[in-house]
Amino acid sequence: MPHDPKGLVRESYRIEGITGGECRSIFLDWALSLPLGADTYPLIETLLAQYGEAYPDHPMTLTLREGLAKKPSGGRRGGRAARVNPPND
Repeated sequence: MPHDPKGLVRESYRIEGITGGECRSIFLDWALSLPLGADTYPLIETLLAQYGEAYPDHPMTLTLREGLAKKPSGGRRGGRAARVNPPND
């Protein structure tokens, strides 16, 4: 499954008594397992469509919803680009 390459999210739904903190840790591992530059939002939407309705109160469903709600603004501004041309905030 391209939206869950290691099956981490799938497995999180099978763990009885999993906590929100454990789901956030799994979510981070999931995000790090994606190809560089992957757009996570359509992938999260796919995961929510697959699991969200069947498990509306599961901590992973809540974590995935939070992942959609916290869309970062703009791209990464690290390294030289951040020092030489800082954003006008």
